[in-house]
Amino acid sequence: MLQDTVRYKMHNISLLQKAGKITWYYFLYHDKPDDAANGYFDIVFTTDRVDPCGFLPEYCVDTKKIPPMMEISEIDKTILQEEDIAEAWRIIGEQSEFIISLICAHAENRVVHPQQIAQFMHYFMNPLGLGLRSLMFLPEIPPAIRSQIRLMSSEVQQTYFITCF
Repeated sequence: MLQDTVRYKMHNISLLQKAGKITWYYFLYHDKPDDAANGYFDIVFTTDRVDPCGFLPEYCVDTKKIPPMMEISEIDKTILQEEDIAEAWRIIGEQSEFIISLICAHAENRVVHPQQIAQFMHYFMNPLGLGLRSLMFLPEIPPAIRSQIRLMSSEVQQTYFITCF
């Protein structure tokens, strides 16, 4: 289940940050084009370590160093203070931390239903006046979710892109 992947695999990435092995991360879930029942996570993180493969969990595959990310799809950096894209990336990292906290706040032996998540997101979106009123269309989450993590690099920190199954 996707929630288990967040609870057990993505949470391990957050523990790497707490241990000082990575300094920042974010993750996104993607469907596989040829296998909708099994998706994967892309994880991007920064580290000052030369070889992150030595401390990554075994389910992290396809590690590759990438150049600094100077843009974010559909984010207009010209309206950010000082056009600081690094600040936007910091906020996106906090969103990943929030998702891990949200899932881990629930009992391990209980399924967190989509409406429960939608209600938490209501308290996230409503103060912005974005219209979420505890109702969301949520597609059925496939029962077999594998994760894929990929690693990336920035100027001071090295950023890696990994794939997690």
